[in-house]
Amino acid sequence: MSTQRTQRQARAVRLGPRSLAALALVSAVGVAGFGWPFLAPPTSRIGAHTQDAPWLFAGLLVLLVAVVAAAISESGLGPKAVAMLGVLAATGAALRPIGAGTAGIEPMFFLMVLSGRVLGPGFGFVLGSVTMFASALLTGGVGPWLPFQMLAMGWFAMGAGLLPGPDRLRGRAELALLAAYGFLAAFAYGTIMNLAGWPFMSALASNVAFDPHAPVATNLARFLAYCLATSLGWDLGRAVVTVVLTLVLGPAVLRALRRATRRAAFETPVTFDAPDRGPAGEAPHMTHVTYEPGP
Repeated sequence: MSTQRTQRQARAVRLGPRSLAALALVSAVGVAGFGWPFLAPPTSRIGAHTQDAPWLFAGLLVLLVAVVAAAISESGLGPKAVAMLGVLAATGAALRPIGAGTAGIEPMFFLMVLSGRVLGPGFGFVLGSVTMFASALLTGGVGPWLPFQMLAMGWFAMGAGLLPGPDRLRGRAELALLAAYGFLAAFAYGTIMNLAGWPFMSALASNVAFDPHAPVATNLARFLAYCLATSLGWDLGRAVVTVVLTLVLGPAVLRALRRATRRAAFETPVTFDAPDRGPAGEAPHMTHVTYEPGP
């Protein structure tokens, strides 16, 4: 029996209804965790608990990210996908310390973009979160900021999996799309992560610090000034490195990831044909094993 082929790109993790619901929940909590300075009214007493907020949100985000990972794994994270997740997460964790502390040179970001593109948004979210957790263990960067980093990196890699044309767009057009996404998403990641620490600066220390008594428009202007003053150069370095590595190494890495995905056949269930019975007294013919693409 001939093997059927499909042009549809395989996905290591298929996002089912439960996975989507869990992902939406953790994203909603993440938005609240990052954006509470703009969501809470000036009369709110949240500002009086700024010392408790990082630990509260950190514990909640860790639990919700674990729920999302478990839900996604139930939807099809098999042994092959776990093995690929481990390899890519280990590679990303090893890449992160390279250039750390030097003008935003962080080569792990381009790998997250390409992996999310090939393996889909579900795998991308899990990979981004696991990679950031593994790199924190490797570099000793465990702290109340870690859940925010895990969630932001999960969004970063998931976004690459949501880009258009995953099954049709190839060549220079795809590289240009991924490079443009990596450039913009690198700035978005830095801006989101600024929200994790900015609200806890002393309002008396600087005129760009969060003021719990100021209106939203004033705090937004302060936050933009804070980003320009403290992280623009770092984010620009991260964005440029991501673009350069995507354009230079992207073709080879994309081919390797797609070849590994085809060989792993994440969505290919194995079916067995019934053995052909020969005449009486003869041994049955060999069982035929066929591989049929999943839906």
